[in-house]
Amino acid sequence: MVSSVPWARLLQPLAILALLHAGAIFGFFYAWVCSTMWGLDAADPNVAIAAMQAMNASVRNPVFAPAFFGTPAVLAAAALVAWNVEERRGALLFASAGLLYVVGAMVPTVAINVPLNETLAALETPLDAAGARDAWQAYSNPWQFWNTVRAVAAGGALLLAGWGVLGMGRAPRAVL
Repeated sequence: MVSSVPWARLLQPLAILALLHAGAIFGFFYAWVCSTMWGLDAADPNVAIAAMQAMNASVRNPVFAPAFFGTPAVLAAAALVAWNVEERRGALLFASAGLLYVVGAMVPTVAINVPLNETLAALETPLDAAGARDAWQAYSNPWQFWNTVRAVAAGGALLLAGWGVLGMGRAPRAVL
């Protein structure tokens, strides 16, 4: 005989874990928007290129990976468990958060930001002043645009996950 999983007991910790993951990845993208890239833009382009190369090389690590790759998995798990215990609103909010994160943050990362990072990684510094300036601008402008898209999507996912957590255990309200 197979024992049943106590779904209702899993929902709250899983929902909080989903919220934590969404917050961690939003914070990661947001920090790049409001400080890191502005600081690099203010630096000498050769320094900015070398610094960004080092940061990109270090970001693929076991501390970052759970936030980046785990967020959609935890949001999906929270959605499935919420659906299973008839928390339909929460299930839809967690599922929407996961979908928004995948489409708005993961896809641009893989399709745009990582290829830009790989192009930057191939540069050998120091470059002459004009070459470094041109290379940095060609990298920084599109990278920052798409990172802002990722931050907005991750922030939206965080908002939806928070809304899902807040709505757990509440009966749906009638719309007047």
